[in-house]
Amino acid sequence: MTAHPWVRPYVLTGGRTRGRRHLLVHTLVTGRGYDAAFAARLLPEARALYDRVHSAEESVAELSANCGVSLGVTRVLLSDLAAGDRVAIGSGISPYDPRILERVIDGLRELA
Repeated sequence: MTAHPWVRPYVLTGGRTRGRRHLLVHTLVTGRGYDAAFAARLLPEARALYDRVHSAEESVAELSANCGVSLGVTRVLLSDLAAGDRVAIGSGISPYDPRILERVIDGLRELA
């Protein structure tokens, strides 16, 4: 899901280039209690991210790629959702999180 080509990313984020939280590409994000009424009021890009995090835990980079939303916009929109307590954001401190390493290994096995 991508925005109309004439819509600039700063329009989607209200002119902001950074979110309230610093999100690394490997930071894991999960949904908190899906609210269909809330989802219906979101912009299509935010809605795609909101729906996706409620189906499975994914990293910021995966969400960006799978939803077709630029990484910068993804970070701002996820930060907004987290501020509203709609998503849970992992610490993102260590790139050596065992869950991430297991996902990388699984991905490599699929390629082999």
